Order: sequence, then C-alpha cells, then structure tokens
Amino acid sequence: MLRFISAFFGAIFTLGTLGVAMGVLLLGGIFFIYDKDLPTYETLSQYTPKTISRIYSGEGRIIDEFAVERRLFTPADEIPDIVKYAFVSAEDQNFFIHPGYDIRGIAAAAVEALQSRGRDIRGASTITQQVMKNFLLSADRTAERKIKELILAVRIEQVLSKDEILELYLNEIFLGQNSYGVAAAAQTYYNKPLADLTPGEAAYLASLAQRPGNLHPVRQYDDAVARRNYVLGRLAEDGYITEEVAEIEKSLPLRTVQSGDYDSFRSALPPRDYFTDEIRRQLSQNFGEDEFFTGGLSIRATVDPELQINAAHALQRALEGYDRSLKEWRGTGIQLTSDQLVDEATWRDALGDVDVPRDITLDSQWYPAVVLDIEDQRLVVGIEGIEGAGADVPRSDIQWMVGNFFDNFEIGDVVHVRAETVDGAFQNWSLRQIPEVQGAFMAMDVNSGRVISMQGGFSYEDSVFNRATQARRQPGSSFKPFVYAAALDSGYSPATIIVDAPIEIDTPQGLWRPQNASNQFYGPTPLRTGIEQSRNLMTIRLAQEVGMYVVADYAERFGVYDEMNDFLSNALGAQETTLYRVVAAYAMFANGGERVSPTMVDRVQDRFGQTVYRHDDRTCVDCGIVNLPEGESPQIASNRDRIMNAVTAYQLTSMMQGVVDRGTASRTVNLPVPIAGKTGTTNDAKDVWFVGFSSNIVAGCYIGYDTPRSLGSGASGGGLCGPVFNEFMTAAIAEFGGGPFAVPDECQFIKIDRFTGARLPDDASGENVNTECFRRGEEPVFGIMFDGGFAFSDDLPLLDIVPQETRRVTTSDGGTAVVGPNASLTSITSGGLY
Repeated sequence: MLRFISAFFGAIFTLGTLGVAMGVLLLGGIFFIYDKDLPTYETLSQYTPKTISRIYSGEGRIIDEFAVERRLFTPADEIPDIVKYAFVSAEDQNFFIHPGYDIRGIAAAAVEALQSRGRDIRGASTITQQVMKNFLLSADRTAERKIKELILAVRIEQVLSKDEILELYLNEIFLGQNSYGVAAAAQTYYNKPLADLTPGEAAYLASLAQRPGNLHPVRQYDDAVARRNYVLGRLAEDGYITEEVAEIEKSLPLRTVQSGDYDSFRSALPPRDYFTDEIRRQLSQNFGEDEFFTGGLSIRATVDPELQINAAHALQRALEGYDRSLKEWRGTGIQLTSDQLVDEATWRDALGDVDVPRDITLDSQWYPAVVLDIEDQRLVVGIEGIEGAGADVPRSDIQWMVGNFFDNFEIGDVVHVRAETVDGAFQNWSLRQIPEVQGAFMAMDVNSGRVISMQGGFSYEDSVFNRATQARRQPGSSFKPFVYAAALDSGYSPATIIVDAPIEIDTPQGLWRPQNASNQFYGPTPLRTGIEQSRNLMTIRLAQEVGMYVVADYAERFGVYDEMNDFLSNALGAQETTLYRVVAAYAMFANGGERVSPTMVDRVQDRFGQTVYRHDDRTCVDCGIVNLPEGESPQIASNRDRIMNAVTAYQLTSMMQGVVDRGTASRTVNLPVPIAGKTGTTNDAKDVWFVGFSSNIVAGCYIGYDTPRSLGSGASGGGLCGPVFNEFMTAAIAEFGGGPFAVPDECQFIKIDRFTGARLPDDASGENVNTECFRRGEEPVFGIMFDGGFAFSDDLPLLDIVPQETRRVTTSDGGTAVVGPNASLTSITSGGLY
C-alpha cells in the first residue's frame, strides 16, 4: 500500500514537473516566435515626437504656432514630482518597483473580469507597457500584441531608468483638446507652466490619461471632478501628499480655461495673419510639410509687429475708402432666422457661431452684430461681446450709401460695427463692411532683404489668399524702371532725348496704337521726364532702341520674372508678376545695385537648438573690437553679387525721386526724407501700383479686384496706393530713419535742362535746372535724339494736338526740337498698357 501511494505521488510529481517543463517550453516557444518580429527598442533612444513649431518676433515673443499634435517636449528633470506622482498613482501604483509588468495588477484585473463574467474588463498594462504600445506597437486589443508589449517592457526596463521611461510617457500621452504631453495640457487647461500646477490640477491631468474624450471640464464636470478626486485619494494613499492636502484640493471647484476661469494661452497670441501664414507656406516648401508641422522648429521672424499693424491699417483704409466711394451696401450676406432672434441669449449664441471676420482693428475693433430693429433715424443692433440688448447706429452714419434706408437692411442681417470716438470719448456705433476690392502691401529692408511687414488682403479671416505673394498681376508702369535701367546700362543717360510721338505696330492680333495716359504727345523729351511723367510712347521707343531681349534679361536678373517674353507691350508691364517680386527688385535700386533676396525668417533652429537656417551670411569685420574709435560703427563685409552698375542705380534712383517730387506721385507721397518710387496703372485701371523706397526701406502696394475689372476712370497708382505707402512710411521713418541716397564715387555731376536735356552752366539755377550724375571719365554726348526706329514725320502736328504745352527749343548742338513741358497732373495718370 505504501509502495502504491509512493508510486502515485511520484507519478503526480513527474507529471507536474513535465507540465511545468512543457509550460516553460511553451512560453519560451511563444516568446521566441514573437520575439523575432519585434521592433527594436533602440528606436526610443532617438525619440523625436511630433512637437509644435513656433514663430517668434525679433523680441522673442511667440506670434504663432503650427502643429499636427500640440506637444511641448519637456525633459524629465523639468517635470515636477507632483505631476509624475499623479500619473503613477492614477495609472501604475507599482511603477517604481515592478520590472516592466505588474503581476498583482494582472491578477486583480483577472479576478474582476471573472467576477463580472467578462462585463468589467480593465487593462492591467503598466506605464512601461503603455510606452511600448504608444511608440512601437499598434493599439489592437489582441493577445499577440499584449505578449509583444510584455517582452518589450521587460527589455526597456533593463536599459532605461524609471525617470527616462516617465519622460517618454508624459511627453507622448494624449490628454484631450489636441494636447499631447503634460506641458501642452497644462497650457491648454490652465494656461500655466508645469511648475505652477497645484496637486488638484496635476490630478485632473492624470485623470485624463484614462478617458481624455469623456472628462471634459465643462460638459462632463461631475465625472471630471469625481475622477480628479479619486486620483487625489490615490496620491494620499501612496504617500505623495498628505490626507489634509488631498481633502483641501478635493473641496475646490475644477477651474480651467474651458470654464472661463483662466484666459486661454491663445489670447496672448495675435490672430494669425498673412505674414506668419506665408512663413508656413515657404518653410513647408523648404523643409517639407511634415517637418514644419511636427519638427518643433523655432523660427525667428523678420516681422516688425507694430509696423505690421500699421501696414494692415494703411491698406485697409485705402480699400475701405475706395469701397465707400462706390456708395454700395453689400453687407456680409448672412442673416439670422426669426427663431434665432427670440431673445438675447439666443441671438448671442447664433451670432457667436456665424463665420465672419473678427480680426479687423481699423481705427478700432470691428465687431459682428445683428440688426434687431429698423427705425426711422437709427438701426438697433445687438453686438457680439458688448453688454446690452441693443445699440444704436444713427441714420447719419450711413448717409454715404445709395438707396433707400429701409431697402438696404432687414431684421436679422449680420453686419460689422465699430465704435466712433471723438477725442477718445465714445460717440456712436458705426456700420462697416468688408470691401469687395482687394490689394496687398509689403515692406522690406533694402540691405538685408528682411521683410518687416506684409498684408495680403483686407482681412486674413475673410480671405487667406495672400495677394502679395500668390496673386499674379500686371505691374503696369511700375515695370518701366527696368526698361530705363537696361537703357542706362547700355550707354543712355538721364539727359538722352527720346521722341514722344504716335506709334503704330502690326501684331498678329491687329494694329496696336499705344498711347500716353493723357492721350497727348510731347515730342522729343529727356529720359528723366519720361519716367517722371510715366510716358508710355517714350518707354516703347526706348525698349525698341535698347532691345526687348536686353530688357527681358534685366527683368529676369532682378527676379521680376523667371522668364520674360520679349514683346514690346511687356515694356509697359503687360506680363504678370507678384508684388513680392517687384518690391524685392526695387530694393536693388535702393541699395546701389547689389543682389538681395527677400526673407521673412532670420533664423530657424531645430528641436535641439541647432541653427539649420540663417538668412544673413554676411560677416561683421570688427564686431569683436571692444573699443572702436569714437564715431565709428562695426563694418559689415558684403558678399552679395552686383547685378547693376552703382552709377546706373543712382541715376535711376534720382530719376525715380523726381516721380515723387514732381511727377505722378507728388500729390500723395510727402515724407521728411528723400523718397524714390514709381506709380503703375494698367489698362482700364484694373490694377494700380506704387512701389517706392527710402535709403533703407522699400515698400509697395497694389490694389485691384481679384477677378480683374476696372477701378474706374479716375483710379491711379498715385491716387490709391500712394496714400498707403505714405501712411506706412511715416511710421517706418519714425522708427528706422532715413537719409540721402548714397552717391557712388564714379559720379560726376552736370547741370542740365530737364525739359530739353541741354547742358547748362555750372552756376545755372531755376525750376528747369537739374543736376544729373554722369559716369566719371565718360564725356556726355548731348543732343542725340532716339526714336526706336519708328517713323517720325517732320511735319507731325504736335502743336495742333497740344498747342498750349509744346515749344521749340535750341539743343546743345545748335539744332531745334519740339518738346513739351511737364504734363499737368490733371491730364496724366501713371500710365500703363495703352
């Protein structure tokens, strides 16, 4: 019997041993099979999560940010202990002692599942296992994935410290509201850095790890508070905080940005505008869209925030002024229904959901409003964000509109209003509308190429299309300086005589008879007058004389076009380009003919602080000298290419200064420093331009409809864009100053008659006298007249066409010529395609 019992237990032992051995072999086989296909945990050593790319102003202020996943990576040693402990208590109490998996947790989860017969199944994954799942595996709820997760968790615990594992976890985890990682979540929910979080606030963030989409601090307030309090209780139970602290924190309400208790971090950011969005567009091309949105780039923008606002307001003022001159009311085209107007709370909710621009601050903030009543002498409106059930817009405020007062409005119309003030005191609410006409403005440093402001339309929220960089428009007469630059470099001078007379050109489309804007002809005229008064016929003859292929080469060299067609009409700006290109090209006139590339970014750094792009690669020769002689500044060594002779650049600048002083921009551009520039108006005034510069800042404006149509017979570049340039440059000069344009050493100055081009004595004076720069060592030749090879009849009846404005003069070689003085500003516009 004893032998039988012994044999029985021996068999049991043997079977048990074999079973254990078989179990070990089975588990070993399973682990061996799954181990072969596992991703390498070494990937974690090169962890580069998707992080926010931020744009900073020159002063280091955040002005915009872009991200796919809104994450701010924070090293473990910068994450406060209370935040670490909150997540450990909420998600993995044994984190600091287990080897990557928690047997007790697995057992407890299994018991709960058995007791509930499968209804209550909770995860038993440790924080380490969650890291493995988030980084290296899929989120499938399968046994295969759990086995792989377990294997990797054990391995990672052997090579990374607990703090390093927590760093990965707390930076990767999703916590709702497009916030990834604890630093972004602290900003999203509390607008605080991690270091300022209270235990209760840290506990709420930890509670979101389990259910980020179902614990909203407003919509699921009770559930959110209950889960926060549960985490606080676990913190106290685990000894990370005292029971007293836990009870105090539990008694506090859940205060968040979402509930209105704190300002949103976004409230400190300016609204996204054309400038930062253009940086996004350009850097996405240069670095790749994925790297821009996920690479955690730090981008130092060139924008001047104050001048950016000034540029926006200057352009908006011109666009609104033109729009009001048409006397048409269009409104927003949006109307609230009668059931949305039943009471104040209802219309306020409905108005808040309306998609209309809210980024306009011209003169004061523009607010969305809804028409609540129409009375004989006023509109009663409800205004978003302004207390009170109704506000008045007096009838006198809308007298500029054509049509019956009552025909223009209906109850429920959504409109814009802004406060009118007198001497800082509120006067009344004023009705506004977004113009249909659009435009763009841009300004940059002529030496460095740094773009300091860019406005691509009336309102970014109304239209994100950037007309400064994306709209291809005809530059009209603002292209003419490139024709004159080609001529000056080809041996012409500001005193060269060009015939201003009718031209007929056979084209495949028929006979082309270009005209001056005044529909008049002025006979032989100096080059200077041709650009000052924007003479089309002179420009065509000059382009023909120089050769359109030469003009095209200059336009391409300056970057106005990648490839310019050498048709004569293109000498008048018929081929389309962008404001961005034209302004950058004018900068090269202003800086003496050196190539400069426009940039909106000074520097880009990657997530590790390494500079991966820097725009200005010039070197400062003596910046390291501590004691420079008094009155001397550090010298910057320029390594830029020269694309234009310095004398040519100065001659052209001087001639374009005449455009501002007495030419087509003289009525609207009036600044305290020397300014040069050129107006431009295309056929039927479909586009109007002005581009000009001081000694250090170049700026340009164009205005036109997105679908080109005439702006009206009175529209001109000087009249519409000149005031925009003048308003902006007034502020820019106050900040950056300005002075005389630099004169090249190779200049020799000779006085000429600006009406005839004749040489005058050195002591000559008077309105007709102009001191011109000629190339030193080259004796100027006066009296030669160029007609471009077009027929010019000796008996052309110029005197019959403009008898009051022409006269015969004696040229420098003793001959005679018929010339006209300056066309009056009432008879000429800025020229263009005629």
